[in-house]
Amino acid sequence: MKADQYTGICPHPDFLPLSGLRGVVTDLRYACDDNFTGRNLYAGRDCVWLHREAAIALQTAANALQRLQPGYHIIVYDALRPHQIQIALWDFLAGTPLQMYVADPARGSIHSFGMAVDVSILDEYGRALDMGTAFDAFDPRSQPRLEQQFLASGELTTQQVANRQLLNRLMQEAGFHGIPTEWWHFNMGDPAQVRATYPRID
Repeated sequence: MKADQYTGICPHPDFLPLSGLRGVVTDLRYACDDNFTGRNLYAGRDCVWLHREAAIALQTAANALQRLQPGYHIIVYDALRPHQIQIALWDFLAGTPLQMYVADPARGSIHSFGMAVDVSILDEYGRALDMGTAFDAFDPRSQPRLEQQFLASGELTTQQVANRQLLNRLMQEAGFHGIPTEWWHFNMGDPAQVRATYPRID
């Protein structure tokens, strides 16, 4: 997402901009056509925000990464995802087995509350660490719950799994929780409580 696409308008007083985080860079994939839908879903929307709790935790993870690997950065592929965009993603995959990768809008995505983030790690040269699959790859190898199976079969390497474990450790120690189906996705807080008590951006 280009800088001139950011409005700087806070979607809610409890949200903070990712631009204020050190050691964090953004490449919002739904703000361009480099995503599985092939189109810019965020056109006209500023989605470079997280709820304050998630933003502070992401800064904690970035600080820890800098201490471990100076010059490394966390890259954010998705942060705040308005509810209307969640509906669009759900509808795009309707009737396909891939719909399992998208939260049902009837329940609500934690992204829409600014309490979920999709991330990876960049090395000191700005190259994404090899995680075995790309972000948003609808591939069983993307699923953390299957990592040991694919490691045993040689379809994931020890280095790829180690890179995932580094990301997971950084995020968990900062207070995030991963999910079993996507190595890049992390939630902040209890999802049920978030849906019940946090502001949703529509």
